[in-house]
Amino acid sequence: MAHPADLIESLEDTRERLLEAAEGWRPWSDAGTSDRDASARNLLQYLALRRQDLRELQDPLVELGLSSLGRCEGHVQASVDAVLTALDALANHQSATRNGPPPPIDFAASRRLLTLRTDALLGPAPGGRPTRIMVTMPSDAARDAAAVRDMLHAGMNCMRINCAHDTPSEWRAMVENLRAAEHDTRRRARAVVDLPGPKLRTGALAREGGSDHSGGYLRLRIGDRLVLARETNADASGEPSLPRITCSIEEAFTATRPGHHVWFDDGKLGGVVESVDPNAIELRITSAKPSGSKLRAGKGINLPDASLDIDLLGAHSHDALEFAADCADIVGLSFVSRAREVERVHRQLDQRGRPDIGIVLKIETRRAFAHLPGLLLAALSGERPAGVMIARGDLAVECGYERLAEVQEEILWLCQAAHLPVIWATQVLDQLARTGRPSRAEITDAAMAVRAECVMLNKGPRIVEAIAVLDDILRRMEKHQRKKRPLLPRLSVSDYEHALP
Repeated sequence: MAHPADLIESLEDTRERLLEAAEGWRPWSDAGTSDRDASARNLLQYLALRRQDLRELQDPLVELGLSSLGRCEGHVQASVDAVLTALDALANHQSATRNGPPPPIDFAASRRLLTLRTDALLGPAPGGRPTRIMVTMPSDAARDAAAVRDMLHAGMNCMRINCAHDTPSEWRAMVENLRAAEHDTRRRARAVVDLPGPKLRTGALAREGGSDHSGGYLRLRIGDRLVLARETNADASGEPSLPRITCSIEEAFTATRPGHHVWFDDGKLGGVVESVDPNAIELRITSAKPSGSKLRAGKGINLPDASLDIDLLGAHSHDALEFAADCADIVGLSFVSRAREVERVHRQLDQRGRPDIGIVLKIETRRAFAHLPGLLLAALSGERPAGVMIARGDLAVECGYERLAEVQEEILWLCQAAHLPVIWATQVLDQLARTGRPSRAEITDAAMAVRAECVMLNKGPRIVEAIAVLDDILRRMEKHQRKKRPLLPRLSVSDYEHALP
């Protein structure tokens, strides 16, 4: 067992790093004492803490009955100081008066601040279920008021409108149906409007070339070659005999290089770039079903190795931003990746007279994940409510499926350090919403989502049933886990003496 004095020495070095990290912060408020300044300092301290490997310290601390610092995200310096005080007592040291300012935030204030920010963004928590439920609207929600009412009655807390689909008049009809449903049910839900963002998608298919393109799609197999082109014309650059499909964003042709990976349709089809010119990207398919994978127009393209510099608020988002400023409670920033984009959204919404509207940073690219600390600080810089969505679909494609679990854990840690709520998204109870029969794995996934402040469901013909099931799962799991901290209620199997022989 490690001696307490040795642990004190190691933790004092760690504490010095925390103080240095917080000292460099230039406060937003005049006195530097706002809760947003406190969250920023705590985030910087958490980043400083996690720059070192703490595993060798953790077991010795637990053996002494102390915190392993494994749940310190929201109150980093306060946790380290509490452990040092306990070690002083165990080592029979007089409790030292340590240099430096007090912690930017303590245990109780950390929990209170996250609760307040969650309520401000997502609305008050429903009774018995602090985790909210967000639901993506199908096109029918513009015409079927009863369906919206049923979703609200089943437990929906946030209506998500994806402005990459449908039209402004349909978006408005969805919100009107929500407000009518609120009146009928006496329940409330936030309207969330996702800006389309600079999403790369496939365009028109070529009618030349040697590939099977019957039925409006290309069927591509491993080893096949494909051209992403500005034009479908076979006279355009790139080998004319190859199948080709257009790409919706021109910047892809300047950012892509040979050797880069390209993924289509949420990772169902993938390839590696072999050559690039100003009008065509030629690639070889390296990932597809054994029988071949279909590629149609309108499917997403991911370029995880490329650094695309595309305006988040370009023409593609103009109508959606105007609609959001008029009707929404929350704006989702699709494909956000830089702090200056968040700051620009703050200004745009202020100019439209909406300083109250919340924002959600959708983390769905490798670049956004790499820039997450700066994005969180930019979200904290304004007075408006803010949160983060873990968009696991695109994120898995961008970072690699094998890294998704690790990446989503890091996002949860950093957001808790910044005291910002998290939305757990993509394919939650997806099979249940589509078919009425959930898989065992997705039930477990839904249960794990209780670590976030909100869980998002996608549309499906059995969506009302999926909402009700998720509501039940979250209510059950709230007794066992709060954020990433296990709780210890009385176990139903603890009356084991009746089972003993």
